[in-house]
Amino acid sequence: MMGVNKVVDNICQLSPDLLTEACQHILIYLQGQTGGVDSAEISERFQRAGVRLDHEALQNMIRFLLLTFRSAGKNRLSGDDLVSRLEEEGHHAWPKGSLKVFHGLWSEHGASVHAQQEVQAALSIGQLVDVQWKLGMAMSSDTCRSLNSPYVSLLLKVVEPSGQMRHRSFEMTVPQFQNFHKQFKEMAAVMETV
Repeated sequence: MMGVNKVVDNICQLSPDLLTEACQHILIYLQGQTGGVDSAEISERFQRAGVRLDHEALQNMIRFLLLTFRSAGKNRLSGDDLVSRLEEEGHHAWPKGSLKVFHGLWSEHGASVHAQQEVQAALSIGQLVDVQWKLGMAMSSDTCRSLNSPYVSLLLKVVEPSGQMRHRSFEMTVPQFQNFHKQFKEMAAVMETV
């Protein structure tokens, strides 16, 4: 990972409009409104504006902004406090336009980010963002030449509380999958009554 000073230098090169867009992506995620930060979309927007950052530099910028806003939420900082903290850390002489962006966005979204952090801390579980399945047929195994047994393979995409995307996969027999499906239908019925 590149040094913090280089990451801050890259952030300071952004126009206030581009910085606002990048921060909004991150704040929307931190408020629980999306399953993750779409770095490809941010990269595309930067490229259209003529800002060229390699993948690692962009990822480091996103991590820095995530950490900055998470820390501000955890510590219940105001917009003024966030700007003071950025200035005090001495990584860089922040442009006034960048500080104004941080102040304005955090003043507007900080309370929502903190509230979402409280909810996540209480739940401290990942968020399911996608389920993929396929039906397969096991033809044989090392212990049985003619198995001919159907199975269901599931792939779950989960965003951990840390923001990292995890993939979980497992297989079930058809009766196990039918039981799994029945339990999900029961959960859905209960959720509709809430």
